[in-house]
Amino acid sequence: MKKPHVICHMMSTVDGKILSANWGDQELIKTYSGFFEKYHETFESEAWMCGRITMEKDFSGGEKLELTQTEHPIARQPFIGNKEATSFAIAVDAHGKLGWKSNETGGDHIIEVLSEQVSDEYLNYLQQKGISYIFAGEKEVDFKSALSQLADLFPINTLMLEGGGHLNGSLLNDGLIDELSILILPIADGTPKSATTFEVSEYLQKRPASLLQLTEVKQLENDVIWLKYKFNNQ
Repeated sequence: MKKPHVICHMMSTVDGKILSANWGDQELIKTYSGFFEKYHETFESEAWMCGRITMEKDFSGGEKLELTQTEHPIARQPFIGNKEATSFAIAVDAHGKLGWKSNETGGDHIIEVLSEQVSDEYLNYLQQKGISYIFAGEKEVDFKSALSQLADLFPINTLMLEGGGHLNGSLLNDGLIDELSILILPIADGTPKSATTFEVSEYLQKRPASLLQLTEVKQLENDVIWLKYKFNNQ
């Protein structure tokens, strides 16, 4: 299967929690977020991928989604909004709920990964914005199909996977992650039912746990530990 090389890059507490809203000190959270971005930049990649909730909270600017009626059905086939783009922000948005101000975020061209359940009105909205999209599954996202299409249709050789936990868990469960880069923060969270780095959704058939090989350990500022692993994929 042709696909991009997938590096999961995350930061978490010592107990695996990833929701910074529970961590208190906003200045400290800002410092940790700076580390996350700094070490993201150490990887040579053309794209990064997040789930809908992460995109909505941190990258879409809270743009309100305004749809207009379409006159004709729109075929469920890929749409490329900018053929000249060389860097990409990939939003996994199975049911078409994200609003956008433009077809870029942070200078990266937006690609939406959709299911075939999205409305024609939403597809028309994306086309009018010049936002690229692909279809990967009838009701839920098939990530093997998604990654294959991303490699075929766009100049994406390496992809940074950056949460949330259910998105990471879906790719983990399918054996699609090649490397893990994780910043372990000196925080013990303990919040019950709070999201963790990898969470496999209940509707998926859980596959055996993945084995990893440690490749690098670094102690950073503010007592942060940076761990890098390779996956022994099935």
